[in-house]
Amino acid sequence: MKMWDSFRSVARFAPIEWDATSRRLAKVASVDDLRRLAKRRLPAGVFDYIDGGAEDERTLGANSSDFATVEFRPRVMRDVSRLDTSTTIFGTPAAMPVILSPTGFTRIAHSQGELAVTRAAARAGVPWSLSTMGTRSIEECAEANPTGEKWFQIYTWKDRGLVEELVGRARRAGYGAVWLTVDTAVLGRRERDVRRGMTLPPKLGPATLVDGAIHPGWTWDFLQGGPITFANIVGRHDEDGSTAITLADHVARQFDQALSWDDIDWLRSIWDGPIVLKGIQTVADAKQAVSMGVAGIGLSNHGGRQLDDAPTPVSLIEPVRQEVGDQATIICDGGIRRGSDIVKAIALGADAVSLGRPYFLALGAAGEAGVDWLLDFLRSGMERTMALTGCRSVAEIDRDLVAWKR
Repeated sequence: MKMWDSFRSVARFAPIEWDATSRRLAKVASVDDLRRLAKRRLPAGVFDYIDGGAEDERTLGANSSDFATVEFRPRVMRDVSRLDTSTTIFGTPAAMPVILSPTGFTRIAHSQGELAVTRAAARAGVPWSLSTMGTRSIEECAEANPTGEKWFQIYTWKDRGLVEELVGRARRAGYGAVWLTVDTAVLGRRERDVRRGMTLPPKLGPATLVDGAIHPGWTWDFLQGGPITFANIVGRHDEDGSTAITLADHVARQFDQALSWDDIDWLRSIWDGPIVLKGIQTVADAKQAVSMGVAGIGLSNHGGRQLDDAPTPVSLIEPVRQEVGDQATIICDGGIRRGSDIVKAIALGADAVSLGRPYFLALGAAGEAGVDWLLDFLRSGMERTMALTGCRSVAEIDRDLVAWKR
């Protein structure tokens, strides 16, 4: 009897979780765990498209690992019983200094694609961005997220009339800012995609069918979701994603390699809101952007997917801030994996961070619930870091909080 009483006093049985997605997420503790889960659930070609980088992927790895070269200098004995992660970005409130970056062909991870991500962003109170190469339309996403902050990302196609049409649609649908991506004159050599023979949309050949059989959950969702296309230009362009093509071929044929600083005035003539240049990688170009009256500087190497050995975003924050002062909003785009990374970026001088690959992986791992999990993980991680370093608000996160490791 005593043995039974002792057993009862220590025995604890968790309630049965019937929802398969919730069971998967219960075992996730970090973005790396989400990545491993996505790798198990997605076909190899799809996973590598999301996860891969340019050439030897040195920059891909450095984007995140460079945050480890920044250490905290915590202040203690401060009342951190109330924490506030909120901020404003271009005058619009955000629950934390986080923006969800644009990602192309999002529906290859999950059939809901951009709709799932924008709904999660609205719940979390952060801006979300739609790519020119999105797989849900400008209007569909606005309907899914009618009150949250939405940005539209532009690749400058040779057909400028079509770009102008898209920008006008974004304005009418309530999008608040535009990204102009400036680092994609040609496509970086993404060797995982080369090895896989990856096309967009994925080709349904023998290898794909075998991979699909190994990943039945993704396959069923993919087949249920309907055709994947560049949703905003279906019927308006001969390369709308309805037929398989390599991304490199599409970029070479459709993107305007003549894009120059002179085009900022053209973009301003068709868009009267904030413009953020996404892909700034030097102090000199940041200074040039400010001289052109650009509102935002997106320090970005395209997630390590364009030029290997490009500078990492975190390494650029401080020198760019020192050069431009308060003349532009600085966004650190890339490498963010934890709330502590957000705090480090803000301390170095960024106004906000943006991220794409982590939520793309979260979508592949667990759908919309995975994106919810990620955003909550970043918020709680930011709050914990603020409490442990003695910062009660974003305004209290300053340069004295961090130091570069020797």
